[in-house]
Amino acid sequence: MTESAETQQHPVAGNRFVAIWTSVIGKKVVMAVTGAVLILFVIAHMVGNLKIFSGQEEINAYSRFLREVGWPELGYGQLLWLVRIVLLVCAVLHITAAVQLTRMNWRALPVGYENRKDVETTWGAVTMRWGGLLLAVFIVFHLLHFTGGLVGFQSGQFEHLMVYQNVVAGFSVLPISLFYIVAMGALCLHLDHGIWSMFQTLGWVTVQNTKSIRTFSRLVAIIIFVGFISVPISVLAGWLR
Repeated sequence: MTESAETQQHPVAGNRFVAIWTSVIGKKVVMAVTGAVLILFVIAHMVGNLKIFSGQEEINAYSRFLREVGWPELGYGQLLWLVRIVLLVCAVLHITAAVQLTRMNWRALPVGYENRKDVETTWGAVTMRWGGLLLAVFIVFHLLHFTGGLVGFQSGQFEHLMVYQNVVAGFSVLPISLFYIVAMGALCLHLDHGIWSMFQTLGWVTVQNTKSIRTFSRLVAIIIFVGFISVPISVLAGWLR
């Protein structure tokens, strides 16, 4: 049998990327890589958000910078949209791999295994699925809220590129601030387990550094949680107005 005939009978074998994607380890690697990209974005986004404590001129200028960076080689906002497209692709791949892995795990579990209570785990691992679903809903709301100004604002209240004013107005609504805080709690738990899993998938976890990596994962998750919720809490407390 010729090589071309074998490839036709086994199309997956003829496409390395498809073969990787259809395997369990391949999906885990996709989750790890896309997760790393998303984590880096979350950290950068948090640092950018904290500029609000430097005053409205600082944060509003930062918002304009994000749209002007790359000029004149790139047009206004083009690099920002490129980053958004990359993040969207990463998010879709991450969620798709997670859903497919979950289904594969369910099919592989013996009857009654899912009801065992003596398996060592963490809150991050336990809440990974519903926390991920909550984060997906939050991302859609967040884009509609602060990016588009389509929800959470009174008519004419949202002002394009006036980040300081929009944040203060948006977080002055108690239910919205509470939703953000709860979502950031879910993000914290997700990262606590996700960062650890990423290092494990990439083969960086050993017997010697297991405790250190778990501590690192938790520390990063807590820092991100505190950094993000500091903004709505400051608005509700009247420290930002």
